[in-house]
Amino acid sequence: MLHGKRLLITGVVNTESIAFAAAERAQLAGAEIVLTSFDRDMEKTREAARMLPRAADVLELDATRPDHHDRLAGELRERWGRLDGALHAVAFAPRDALAGDFTAARPESAGTAFQTSAVSLSHLARVVGDLAPPEGAGLVALDFDAGGRAWPVYNWMGVAKAALQAVAKYLARDLGPRGVRVNLVAAGPLHTRAAGGIPDFQRLLDAFETTAPLGWDPGDPGPVADAVCFLLSDGARAISGEVLHVDGGFHAMAAPLREPGEAVREQPAVHEQQV
Repeated sequence: MLHGKRLLITGVVNTESIAFAAAERAQLAGAEIVLTSFDRDMEKTREAARMLPRAADVLELDATRPDHHDRLAGELRERWGRLDGALHAVAFAPRDALAGDFTAARPESAGTAFQTSAVSLSHLARVVGDLAPPEGAGLVALDFDAGGRAWPVYNWMGVAKAALQAVAKYLARDLGPRGVRVNLVAAGPLHTRAAGGIPDFQRLLDAFETTAPLGWDPGDPGPVADAVCFLLSDGARAISGEVLHVDGGFHAMAAPLREPGEAVREQPAVHEQQV
């Protein structure tokens, strides 16, 4: 599906991350990849990179700094001459912006969440746009409940994710004439390092357990990674400005379907009718 594609994957910190699963599947689908990492996580990312089917190089990137993106573009231009796609899997908010009294968060904490989780997508989009080949390229960002609903936890990160959806749509508008597609994957909650920083994360898991009609496995990032790979492939060549929900159907439900701990009911077998 991705044979011959040259892709940039951000956000790999360990082998449990969604970005790692996407990088792994992209390689298995035929892509050549390069990872990026923030300075303090560089060694962890390099260790994860060695666990991929084919060890990948890791380039330094502070997602909040435009000059880092300029340097990254130069490195990729020298390495490949083009970029067929990228995954934006970067998000962060200080703890006071994630839980507690919404109005008590420090303004600088809300600003950090917005800059890291939403504005940074526009910086990465510039890199993709400048290096996109004539046949076009794909940019995918990881989202959570892009509808912008208020959750029991998440607070200013929820606001930042709603902003991410708006940023993606404006980027889809401006980069479309250059053949660059910009899409989001709205994933259900998964056990990642980022999730470990969300206070009372279990409340999100409980909501998905009772409401997702297909069920939801918070320990399996595979379905999300597969969706990312599809959106980076030529199969998605006419899709842009889209939010693809990979959440077991949770986003479409108005109320819980099961009691906590109740197993997902198996669908009855469908028998072909005699004509």
